[in-house]
Amino acid sequence: MHPNPAFRAEDLTRHIAFARDRAFGVLALSTGEAPLLSHVPFLLSEDGSVAALHLVRSNPIVRALNEPHVARIAVSGPDGYVSPDWYGVEDQVPTWNYVAVHLTGQLELRPQEELRDLLDRQSAFYEDRLRPKPQWSTGKMTPDALDRMMRMIIPCRMQVTDIQGTWKLNQNKPDEVRLAAAGHVETDGIGSEIGQLATLMRET
Repeated sequence: MHPNPAFRAEDLTRHIAFARDRAFGVLALSTGEAPLLSHVPFLLSEDGSVAALHLVRSNPIVRALNEPHVARIAVSGPDGYVSPDWYGVEDQVPTWNYVAVHLTGQLELRPQEELRDLLDRQSAFYEDRLRPKPQWSTGKMTPDALDRMMRMIIPCRMQVTDIQGTWKLNQNKPDEVRLAAAGHVETDGIGSEIGQLATLMRET
């Protein structure tokens, strides 16, 4: 997380809402060597206290979870480069604006009996957000194919004990400077979801 308090002023409610809506992040677990990383979809409870996910059994993180382990999910949002020329004032430097929320807590393996309910809840969460169509669920699979698939993955749960967020959107600049930069981010920028990033810069 960025150390500048100007970028850390958003409240917990907004961090939780962002992470719940994004529902995808990088799971990190340290084992004493290089951290183990895995890109995972997850479901975050409304109060942000529990993240539910599943992993392939062959994932090294699964092998490290012979007991609960402290882990973190990094959830990234829009990001983009900001040129100092876009501010319209002198003596500025390049920067990168972004949104990120980190969920930290105890990660554990869960009983296999919980897997199908988790898969159905996850698919329902994403399917509900698609254009109207008949919703997919595990019930559409043949029993043998579903059984084979479910043997390859295992449910996990993180008891979230800390949530931190960075919303780096040029809040440390005067409004007219920030808004000028937002216009260039939208029309000339490079990064990810730069239109949304520009909107957030205007709204901050």
